[in-house]
Amino acid sequence: MIHVTDQMVEAVVSAADARAVLADAFRQFGQGDAAMQARIRSEAGGVKLSTLGAVIPGQEVLGAKVYSTIKGQFSFVILLFSSVDGRALATFDAGAITRLRTAGCSVIAAQHLARPEASTLAVFGSGPLGRAHAMQLAEVFPLRQVLLVSRSSDPALAAELEAACGIPTRMALANEAAAEADIVVTASRSATALFPGDLLKPGCFAAAVGSSLPNTRELDDRAMARASLVAVEWRDQSLREAGDLVLADPEALPRDKMVELGELLAGKARGRATDDEITIYKSVGVGLQDIALAGLAYRRIVGG
Repeated sequence: MIHVTDQMVEAVVSAADARAVLADAFRQFGQGDAAMQARIRSEAGGVKLSTLGAVIPGQEVLGAKVYSTIKGQFSFVILLFSSVDGRALATFDAGAITRLRTAGCSVIAAQHLARPEASTLAVFGSGPLGRAHAMQLAEVFPLRQVLLVSRSSDPALAAELEAACGIPTRMALANEAAAEADIVVTASRSATALFPGDLLKPGCFAAAVGSSLPNTRELDDRAMARASLVAVEWRDQSLREAGDLVLADPEALPRDKMVELGELLAGKARGRATDDEITIYKSVGVGLQDIALAGLAYRRIVGG
């Protein structure tokens, strides 16, 4: 059994590689050929232990991610097994995998739910997650500008993001960004909605990825009500963890408006149907993503 560092993952797995293996894993899940283990959290004295996992026989792997949360800081480890003979294959530092898989699945969702000609991206949050989304979306969409919304107004943040994604980037206020964007990414730690949902323009796609807690939300009821559909990774986990869904008025978000990413990829649910509809992807992070990417990294490293 080997240990795989974040640097080793980054050396062998590109963002495009990550999207390909993630799409395959979700397609298998949508067809009933893979399974997930929902997140379990345990807490004492302000210290949390969380676990989640998946079984993906079509990729010959299964495993779990385990992580600690102390004072808002996370430390991740993934344990990967073979689904062929049950051997423990590797342990992983999971920071790089987490960044790759979260942004990668947002892009996969966007490929089904955003307009192909989307040119303006708004990113709420100037941390690694927001940066990863800008970089991956710039690979797939013909972006011409990025609007960055941050609690800090330091223009250096926009310059740094522009250097990372290669797209002209400037700081913007929340309402301005929400109103102008073709694609909105919310990667914040906000406990309340970041902007009025009425500001989203027709045809907008929004990916809300900043929270997996049932008492926080980044999008309001108006955003949910105006959306033609809301895609999630897995209903079972999302309806327990995603405050954007848990706190939503049932009239704004009836359950029949919700689809799973695997259903989109397996052709069991429709994606965007018209140019003017608003679509949303709400992510909480699921074990299928971590195990699929860990399996790919392992195969690349050992030459399998």
